[in-house]
Amino acid sequence: MSNETLVTLQGWIGGEVSLRLAGDIPVTSFRVGCTPRRWNRRTETWGDAETQWYTVNAWRGLAENCAASLHKGQPVVVHGRLAARTWTGKDGVAVTTHEVEAVLVGHDLARGSTVFTRTAAATPAEPGEHVAA
Repeated sequence: MSNETLVTLQGWIGGEVSLRLAGDIPVTSFRVGCTPRRWNRRTETWGDAETQWYTVNAWRGLAENCAASLHKGQPVVVHGRLAARTWTGKDGVAVTTHEVEAVLVGHDLARGSTVFTRTAAATPAEPGEHVAA
């Protein structure tokens, strides 16, 4: 993990959160829009810079918790690994998108309040039962 780019995003969920299975592993995807505020020295006013959009992917238990907790329009903080993906669109033009593989996700409590509910702990394996890593 020493050569990975880790980022923390503060923004708003821009669409519905989708939960799907990749094989038998749950994965949640959602878009986060981040709009930086900038001070304009010339006019001495604050203004919004261009909104940057990121696709956030969360896996396994985090995916299930995100799907149960997050909704369009809510403020979030996301921490994870940043990756740039380049693909060719139907028109033949190369497109680059930025994705974050989430490690931590939470509501931005500077913008509101939330209620925390702990998820149930995984059932421990029976003695002698093999547990996959």
